[in-house]
Amino acid sequence: MDDEFYMNLALDEARKAAMMDEVPVGALLVNKANRVIGYGYNQPVTRNDPSAHAEIVALRMGAKNIGNYRLPGTTLYATIEPCIMCMGAAIHARVARVVYGADDPKWGGAGSLYDFSSDKRLNHTLEVVSGVCRNQAREIIRTFFRNKRSK
Repeated sequence: MDDEFYMNLALDEARKAAMMDEVPVGALLVNKANRVIGYGYNQPVTRNDPSAHAEIVALRMGAKNIGNYRLPGTTLYATIEPCIMCMGAAIHARVARVVYGADDPKWGGAGSLYDFSSDKRLNHTLEVVSGVCRNQAREIIRTFFRNKRSK
């Protein structure tokens, strides 16, 4: 199983968000043994929780599943570049890698707007891989907002 395999699972999560009329972002957390330990989709509107981004939902589930708030050796997959809040959470959790689909030039915290991943002033750095299933991730977001504007 490779990054594209897991990103396709994250894209399925993004589609769930779209069905809930949430911004369609999906995320997955995978451990060193290549097992999914957390997953989620954007739910801030549904949960009335500004922190209920897909990545946060997946990180919370992963931490609960392993019984530890530290998640070393894990990979966080997100369909859209994680925002600064989500990158901050990944860094605090000691995630090893972040893999994302499409860039987010307005909110991105993994290189587009800010780059928290390699900031040596922070106590943890992580690897970032961008562009995995980029076109599919972009299309889900574009379709969602195109539909919103047409209503």
